[in-house]
Amino acid sequence: MAVNDDCKLKFLELKAKRTYRFIIFKIDETQKQVVVEKLGEPSSSYDDFAASLPTGESRYAIYDFDFVTVENCQKSKIFFIAWSPDSSRVRSKMLYASSKDRFKRELDGIQVELQATDPTEMDLDVFRNRAN
Repeated sequence: MAVNDDCKLKFLELKAKRTYRFIIFKIDETQKQVVVEKLGEPSSSYDDFAASLPTGESRYAIYDFDFVTVENCQKSKIFFIAWSPDSSRVRSKMLYASSKDRFKRELDGIQVELQATDPTEMDLDVFRNRAN
């Protein structure tokens, strides 16, 4: 599975310049490559991000999570989410699962990885627990 150059470019912008809050990636089966499906503005909330993930289809996502540590320091971590809801097609789940590691290697700077099959597996508490 190829990775469109735009995916790497947008990820670098998120990482270096904080241009986006999140990026949703989709596998375009006709082009046989991973492409950018949606970009979240820096002012986007977690709810905007969660609402951007389709309920019946798999996706990859990057989320820039801001949090405050126990020492009261403002920090941020870049999460990679492999979204694969139970209701998505088996072929789609397999395609995303088999391409995930190669795709992740293209994005240098991911700090935390999450696998999620329903929204409760990636709610804000999960992010907070994994970030600390």
